Amino acid sequence: MSQTNQEHDRLEQSLIEVAVESWRFSRLFGKVVNKLDAGEAGRYLSQLRYFQKKVEDNLASSGLRLVNVEGHPYDPGMAASALNLGDFGPDDVLLVDQMVEPIIMGSDGLRKQGTVMLKKVEV
Repeated sequence: MSQTNQEHDRLEQSLIEVAVESWRFSRLFGKVVNKLDAGEAGRYLSQLRYFQKKVEDNLASSGLRLVNVEGHPYDPGMAASALNLGDFGPDDVLLVDQMVEPIIMGSDGLRKQGTVMLKKVEV
């Protein structure tokens, strides 16, 4: 691998790590803002949406995007590992309850696998 390719890979990996940490921080910040009264929360939610948009735009300029599969049916082939998969039986219908880490996709496919928590669909 050439030095230029290695440098590109290091920069992309750094960008991915910053994106994941930004995503985590955004989720935490959103939870804190939801505890504020409605009048005060509005301003902070606008700032949060602006921050998230800037992160998404900068990722897109590098050919990357965050993928959140919360609320989607769990498929063992999805690009996310489930932390609590062992808590369920083989016949259980599962749903992605929470993203712990987002999936990062690039123009050429998966760049970083996500991490999820599952829940059983009650029928």
